Amino acid sequence: MKRPLLWITLATAAIGFGGMFSVYSYITPTLTQVSGFELSDVPLVLAFWGLGMVFGNLVGGRLADRNLIRAIFTIMVWNVLSLALFACGASHKLVVLIALFMIGCGFALVPALQVRLMEVAGQAQTLAAALNHSAFNLSNAIGASLGGWSIALGWGWTSTGWVGCALALFGIVLMVLSIGYQRASASNETAHLAKRWEH
Repeated sequence: MKRPLLWITLATAAIGFGGMFSVYSYITPTLTQVSGFELSDVPLVLAFWGLGMVFGNLVGGRLADRNLIRAIFTIMVWNVLSLALFACGASHKLVVLIALFMIGCGFALVPALQVRLMEVAGQAQTLAAALNHSAFNLSNAIGASLGGWSIALGWGWTSTGWVGCALALFGIVLMVLSIGYQRASASNETAHLAKRWEH
């Protein structure tokens, strides 16, 4: 718990993933009042989201195995684009179906960040795994709160997609900081060991 890198990674999960929940928390009124779906259609539409989640979780683990850092950045960029597509195309039924599937695929970030957390946790991998779920619960609260705030300001139901974009972009910034901090720490440790070797 004293490792800054652990906290930066948790913040990446809590903030970078919040955009999903910003959209999901208000998806029913968006679908019925903007997209033109009937209320009875909402469960079927959300099935596209669910299919994306299943696909994303399967793919996310494979991507993390190949190249963890690249996978995290790729998925975060994917999330920015899919949330933007939702915000821009929510008034078109076909577009919103595609966007919701894509947003669901963004859940590929969950296994990737889980691996990242366990990687930076040292000997406390079990605790890190538990904290990962806490971070995603926090992202739920952050996304829903900011999405509700944007709607209350009169920016419309689709504004939740732009809120999601902003959160996903902020998550990318935090991930960049995480990598920078990790490299700086490794460089300092190498320099320290080199000095000890000289002495």
